[in-house]
Amino acid sequence: MIRSKTVCFTGHRPNKLGGYDESNPTMVRVKSDFERGIRNVIEQGYDTFISGMALGVDMVAAEIVLKLRATTSARIRLVAAVPFEGQEGKWPQASRIRWSDIIARCDDVQYVCDPGYAAWKMQRRNAWMVDNSGLVIAVWDGTKGGTGNCIEYAEKAAHSPIIIRINPDGREAA
Repeated sequence: MIRSKTVCFTGHRPNKLGGYDESNPTMVRVKSDFERGIRNVIEQGYDTFISGMALGVDMVAAEIVLKLRATTSARIRLVAAVPFEGQEGKWPQASRIRWSDIIARCDDVQYVCDPGYAAWKMQRRNAWMVDNSGLVIAVWDGTKGGTGNCIEYAEKAAHSPIIIRINPDGREAA
């Protein structure tokens, strides 16, 4: 994995994106913006994409990368940065099945921390993704939380990754 050609994703969970029904207007717009953004960075030479595999933006981004890998001539890779083994364990069954399907199709799976839930492991995963990426695509509404923490980490990173922000409400990012 070459950092200068690697992109990671960060973004909100379904509750900040119109809910779990992904046909809602917010998620439809986010998916469209994401696909356009991913296509653009592929054209710029980025070839490796890292998803943190959380519900919401992470899994949607991973699915878009997999779709583009299958339907375009682009030679792209998908890496799952899983915070700990068992990340999906307490999710609804449909979400666990979706997660497993994506994991099975990844080119690489990195378990960032030892097994077992701890909230700090999500931030450790985010740091690993940023540390290994030259570009961060973020779906963020400006609120406090894990996505904001990830962007703050990226803004302070010594290698100064490029940060592209997509505002889920469709307004221009600040």
